[in-house]
Amino acid sequence: MLPDKITRTFAIVFGLLAIPQSPCALESNLAAGDFGAARLVSAVVGTGSLERIPLGLHVTLPAGWKTYWRSPGDAGLPTRIDWSGSTNLAGAEIRWPIPERFSLFGLETFGYEREVVLPILARPQTPGAAMSLTANVDYLVCKDICVPITALLRLDLPAGAARPSAFAHLIDRFNARVPSPSTAVGLAIEDATAVGRGELSRLVVTARSDTPVVRPDLLVEGPPGLAFGRPRVERDEGGRLVRFVLPAFPAADASLAGTPLTLTLTDGDRAVETAITPVPGADSGDGVTAFLVALLAALLGGLILNLMPCVLPVLSIKLLGVIGHGGGARSTTRRAFLASSAGILVSFAVLATAAVAVRAAGVTVGWGMQFQEPLFLVFMIVVVTLFAANLWGVFEILLPTSLGGRLGSTPSSGPAGHFLTGALATLLATPCSAPFLGTAVAFALSRGPGEIYAIFLTLGLGLALPYVAVSMFPGLVTRLPRPGPWMATLRRLLALALAATAVWLLWVLASASGQPAAMAVGGLMAASVAALAFLPRARATVIGLVVFAFIAPGALGISTAPETLADRGPWQPFDRQAIPRLIAEGKTVLVDVTADWCLTCQVNKRLVIADQTVAARLKAPTVAALRGDWTRPDPAIADYLASHGRYGIPFNVVYGPNRPDGIVLPELLTVAAVVEALETAGRR
Repeated sequence: MLPDKITRTFAIVFGLLAIPQSPCALESNLAAGDFGAARLVSAVVGTGSLERIPLGLHVTLPAGWKTYWRSPGDAGLPTRIDWSGSTNLAGAEIRWPIPERFSLFGLETFGYEREVVLPILARPQTPGAAMSLTANVDYLVCKDICVPITALLRLDLPAGAARPSAFAHLIDRFNARVPSPSTAVGLAIEDATAVGRGELSRLVVTARSDTPVVRPDLLVEGPPGLAFGRPRVERDEGGRLVRFVLPAFPAADASLAGTPLTLTLTDGDRAVETAITPVPGADSGDGVTAFLVALLAALLGGLILNLMPCVLPVLSIKLLGVIGHGGGARSTTRRAFLASSAGILVSFAVLATAAVAVRAAGVTVGWGMQFQEPLFLVFMIVVVTLFAANLWGVFEILLPTSLGGRLGSTPSSGPAGHFLTGALATLLATPCSAPFLGTAVAFALSRGPGEIYAIFLTLGLGLALPYVAVSMFPGLVTRLPRPGPWMATLRRLLALALAATAVWLLWVLASASGQPAAMAVGGLMAASVAALAFLPRARATVIGLVVFAFIAPGALGISTAPETLADRGPWQPFDRQAIPRLIAEGKTVLVDVTADWCLTCQVNKRLVIADQTVAARLKAPTVAALRGDWTRPDPAIADYLASHGRYGIPFNVVYGPNRPDGIVLPELLTVAAVVEALETAGRR
């Protein structure tokens, strides 16, 4: 009998457990569709005696789609909830986690991607009683198109103990990202000033952080009709003092002074929200002065760029062009050098256009970043190889006659040949960061499109100044000895410099796409030169080989990350977060941001960083050496450079207990400068 009783007992127990239990639904129905899903969730299983019931609107989106913050910016709509039809609900407050900034074509919007929970504090009319919630939710999702969505959600929450539900952690995770109204997160906004009027209005906000900021941003909300652009961020005191300068767009000729604003200061997962009214600030014309100084720096930087190692490979073409005009007509010389100057200026205009477009897409721009792209490297290898083959005398006509001229730089070259010489000089100059150039580029890339075009064209004018000087005074070269048979030998010798450049570009390609791709491109270029030399009608063959060269990097795939010097000797891989910790340990930190395509970086390595004196210092136990390899795209390194107002490399900075804010070293290093910085930063 006992077994039967046990069987019946278990049957009763399991029967009771099988009865549907529905004391409450901790989540609402799921309103799902092609463009995402929404539901209401509760952080508690009962109303208890709470005067505020913690809920959440959980929205999930497909990849690439976004929905919007309470102030969406230049486009978009915020989420709205109508609680009509709810019972025992006196009101509900939506809280808004830190949004992301989206920059596209000059428009600034704020919102969320993939997933967000908007925490909601629901206030019952009768605390402790059950609640029945009906939420009519209207929200907008956008990708290439924007789709308005309406969701009807229902959630019943019974009376009873307010124990945590399975959704408590999810809601708390997003609730922790809601900006704090106090300085508990270590951030504080100190003041805000309004400068200028109308289209010249700017908002200047000063903030302070307990720890160095990493990804600071400032979101500004104001009255309807008032808009703000992306802020320019200036750091001081080692990143603890931050200054934001935002272009403002008030109505007519109004001023921002006296306009109530809500400022949300963010830094990663930290955020603080402050209501503030800007006071008038003095506009001393420093902006105009800074712009003029940047123009002068751009002119000098472009001029000095002629002497940098990146441009030296083009010296063969320059030198041949100068010698080739010996004894020639002044008018011919003038036209030739003006064509080269035009090639430089047009190329810099193209670079400026690319920088404006990339910035509008929300991507951090850097000087020389195109050398991170394998297809650009292949293009440069093809161009330099054909230039070298032309100088070697392998072929004479490269371009179709409709495009004019030959590709060499002799007096008989047409305008297209001299124009291409200037363009090639520009492209080979971009991996270098000459003195003054970094300052000018940083100013340009932190401003608007107008400043970018002005600075880049001034850089081009500086690089073109030697050509302009010859075009103005053609007698400088026409009085040289006339060309003779000796020129053929000189052409072959100078072609070797371009051949060496092609080899260097292949080495850079090996770092970007792997050795198989570089070897394939090198072999195809060698075959192209052989075809030009030995096949009478090789144009179609050469075109086919060049096409295969462009296909090779993608077809062979990108290999694993290349071995860098950061894996050897005293060097550690760059880790921005480790710098404050190393300083706290009493160490002096040298950061070296480099790339295989940066010739100035390679010169610094061999002549200064590899010097016995510097190498011995870096091996000391009190020194940490961090190397960031920017050969391939790396957003962390790009953001780090931008935080220092730099957009190109080489970039070297020394931190230490005495200089936690860092000592930025010049582009061209010297042993004395590095040693002095290490001693100064490490001195207590």
